[in-house]
Amino acid sequence: MAKNMTVKVMSDKSISLALNRIAHEIIEKNKGVDDVVIVGIRTGGAVLADRLKKILDGICDADVSVGIIDITLYRDDIQVKLDQPLVQKTEILFDLVDKVVVLVDDVLYTGRTVRAALDAIVDFGRPRAIQLAILVDRGHRELPIRADYAGKEIPTSKSERVEVHLKEISGKDEVIIDRSGRGGV
Repeated sequence: MAKNMTVKVMSDKSISLALNRIAHEIIEKNKGVDDVVIVGIRTGGAVLADRLKKILDGICDADVSVGIIDITLYRDDIQVKLDQPLVQKTEILFDLVDKVVVLVDDVLYTGRTVRAALDAIVDFGRPRAIQLAILVDRGHRELPIRADYAGKEIPTSKSERVEVHLKEISGKDEVIIDRSGRGGV
């Protein structure tokens, strides 16, 4: 009998509940959303950022600004991983100066993606603060970075892979752990 190599750890319902909880925590920590802007790290983080914006807008009767950042050229492993990097568009069409930027990504692993995003954000101005919201924290940090808001903490081994599937990209919402030994996010 073949051993099941994937385990579903979040369903569409648990993802929705996690995002709603994160939205309420953002409101509580910042005493509203007046100075809050959201920036999603392309690709999964951008989708989650848009969802958070909609939730925050609905709760606070607001219009929170949302943007997308591409961190490709800010990565510290760009020469190692990519022969020809595929740079996508960064869309931050609002001022970050003196704002609270909520940086959004799907999985927090080593911290290197977030470090690259921090470098990219400060190229757009100096925010008052940057907070990190992630759907899944899987541990194994290589840099001293932690999430301010986490949907779920999932202990993993380095040989496991966490896959976030979002309906806007793959047609369904779920988070699975792939235990086939491929490693990575």
